[in-house]
Amino acid sequence: MSTDGFIVLSVILAVVVVAVLAVALIIVRSGLVRISKGLDTLATALEGVESEHLRPLEPAVKAINARFDTIVGAFPGIAGKAAIVAERRPR
Repeated sequence: MSTDGFIVLSVILAVVVVAVLAVALIIVRSGLVRISKGLDTLATALEGVESEHLRPLEPAVKAINARFDTIVGAFPGIAGKAAIVAERRPR
């Protein structure tokens, strides 16, 4: 085969490679667009759940957490009393 033939085949190969890469990138782009739409739908649904179900619970959660803070604050005193009782206990 002559040099001109190799040049033509090389150009054809380069065109085929570019075309295959272009098709692959178009497929990847369409997949990313589909994923993006799905994520938008999910974000909208999560915002709905948050506004309708979670925000109304916020005062109750804060009240419960405040009670836990009180209970946890009492632990050092309880631990001290338990240590005294443990020391007095016969072995």
